[in-house]
Parts: sequence; structure tokens; C-alpha cells
Amino acid sequence: MDIFANFPLWAALFAIVFAQVIKIPIQFIATKEFKPGLAFSTGGMPSSHSAAVAAVTTGIGIEHGVTSGLFAVSCVFSIIIMFDATGIRRQAGEQAIILNMLVKDFNYFIEEAKVWSKKAEYEKQEELKELLGHQPIEVFFGGLTGILLAFVIYPLF
Repeated sequence: MDIFANFPLWAALFAIVFAQVIKIPIQFIATKEFKPGLAFSTGGMPSSHSAAVAAVTTGIGIEHGVTSGLFAVSCVFSIIIMFDATGIRRQAGEQAIILNMLVKDFNYFIEEAKVWSKKAEYEKQEELKELLGHQPIEVFFGGLTGILLAFVIYPLF
């Protein structure tokens, strides 16, 4: 049962739990919204990933010294994880925002397409005159269509 004496492990686990639970009052103070589900979600303030890796690295530094190879490995992996949390994961979240907007635009496009044939000819012409460009969803699916068609047609040549 030596696992119960593993200080770096327990420090990291405690840091994860604390960081997840503290998100609830921080969110409440910031927005006046009580969201207990934040304790089980990703993202938010503070980062439980960063808290965990910082805690385990600190625990290793305390137990083995900051000149040990184990501390060096832990420190490097902690830096990578924290960099990833602020870089790649953040960018993925921003891309998710854009994709969600594209889905909403696509659903709007579908609803408008359903009633297109029921509109009078002058209404169709009026709407066409007002369109100065494309919605992002239209551009996205147009590009995707072109890419797919190019791959389908390529074997014919």
C-alpha cells in the first residue's frame, strides 16, 4: 500500500479536485450564475490540468530535489501540458465556436430552402438582389463540394 504514501500523486489528485470545485464559486462571483456542473467540465478558471502537473512537479521537487532527473522530466512535461492547454486546446475551443456558428447558419439555410419553392417569383428575385455575398456555411460547403468532386473526377483522367 505504498501508493497511499506517494506525496506527488496525492498532491496532484488534490489539486485536480480543488481546481474543479473552486470553479463553481469563481463563476458565481464573476457572473452571479450557480453552475455546479463546472466541477465536471473542462476549461474554466483555474485549469485543473495545470494545477495537477504543477502539484506533481512540486511534489517531486520536494521529495527528490530540483536537481534530480525525475524533477527535470516532470518539469518539462508540465511545461508541455500547460503550453498545450493555452495553445492547442484553446485554438480547438475557438474553432469549436466557429463550427457551432456554421451549424447554426446551415440550419437557417435549410429552413429557408424549405419555403423557397412556395415564394412568389418576385419574392425570389427580390431576395436574390439583396444577396451581396455568401454566408460562411455556404462558402464552407462549397469548398468541401469542390474538394470532393475533384477527388471523384480525378480517376476519370
